[in-house]
Amino acid sequence: MLYSLVKYLEQHFDIPGLGMFQYLSFRSVGAIIIALLIGSIFGARLIRALRRKQIGEDIRDLGLEGQMEKKGTPTMGGIIIIISVLIPILLLGDLSNIYVWLMIISTIWLGALGFADDYIKVFRKNKNGLKGKFKIVGQVGLGVIVGTVMCFSEQVVVVDKNTTAKTTEVVENVAPDGTVTKTVEEYYVGEKSTKTTIPFVKNNELDYHWFIPSDTPLGDKLTWVLYILVAIFIITAVSNGSNLTDGLDGLNTGVSAIVAVVLSILAYLSGHVIYADYLNIMYIPGSGELAVFGAAFVGALIGFLWYNCYPAQVFMGDTGSLAIGGIIAVFALAIRKELLLPILCGVYLVEVVSVMMQTFYFKYTRKKYGEGRRLLRMAPLHHHYQKSNTPENRIVVRFWIIQILLAAFALVTLKIR
Repeated sequence: MLYSLVKYLEQHFDIPGLGMFQYLSFRSVGAIIIALLIGSIFGARLIRALRRKQIGEDIRDLGLEGQMEKKGTPTMGGIIIIISVLIPILLLGDLSNIYVWLMIISTIWLGALGFADDYIKVFRKNKNGLKGKFKIVGQVGLGVIVGTVMCFSEQVVVVDKNTTAKTTEVVENVAPDGTVTKTVEEYYVGEKSTKTTIPFVKNNELDYHWFIPSDTPLGDKLTWVLYILVAIFIITAVSNGSNLTDGLDGLNTGVSAIVAVVLSILAYLSGHVIYADYLNIMYIPGSGELAVFGAAFVGALIGFLWYNCYPAQVFMGDTGSLAIGGIIAVFALAIRKELLLPILCGVYLVEVVSVMMQTFYFKYTRKKYGEGRRLLRMAPLHHHYQKSNTPENRIVVRFWIIQILLAAFALVTLKIR
């Protein structure tokens, strides 16, 4: 809203300084600052309100060190993250940009889904929370929305210089003395595509349409269905990965902030025609605006970490963890980097795999030996180390370090091909 107002004032009034708002870098820095301030100020007030209403976490005794000390800690703190993200983007984001609206909808959608789960746990005193089938329906619904927008919106186009034809245009420039000069400019016109980026591969684009070997209208529809299935899988996997990672003070917040930084950088590069050309990656017109959203997301996570670091004053709950995972998943889909997520979100992946392995091994040994055995001391993986008497804050910091290494490696893939 503020961005639109400033743009209007700049067009109709010669007010010095307003031109800075056209720069993504200026608005991104502003978004981080506003998100941090909102998280710090609003966060403290929300925590006090949650304590007054005695909205605290009901902890199950799993025999973990320091676990029962957390009983009664305010939960549903993900509201802080969501508000800290939405306000800066509504103020400084270009609300005519389809990618911005896609991220806003995703944030509210999965935030509401997580809020419903927390509400049932806290107020209805049902430890199971929202039924799994309703969570799946919510994630599938968001996947359908994202897939449909990415496939059919006229604003969602890509420019691949290896396949996109150039267009020439004659531009007339009128000098103050009335002299008219003409110049011929060449530029690429964006095209509708279901391409995405494959890490480590030269000329690294994969088109989902290749899996549907038909150029008929039916083939296009089947490609759309395939892309929606991919979107559903990625949104479900990443949001659940985020949810499982949210088990120690500050763990998911710090890991997600590092991921958000990388996604913001990739969005800026993909939305900048010169950098995209230099790095030989797809140029995605309009995706640079996601750098502003990413900056607000980083600021919101760091602001929340102020209260969520060990010992936590507030937990994010499913309100935060599902929204965080959904934001990361949709962000990656928007900038065509979803195949990079196994590397970039390696911590999420390991947490999910640890739970799957633990469950499979327990069922397998119960069937074979009549008694279930555990592969790990406890799943997800961070609880395994906690059971090994490793201090909680040490586990968290080491996971952050691992995530920093994965983030650096994900950025390096831009040149390793």
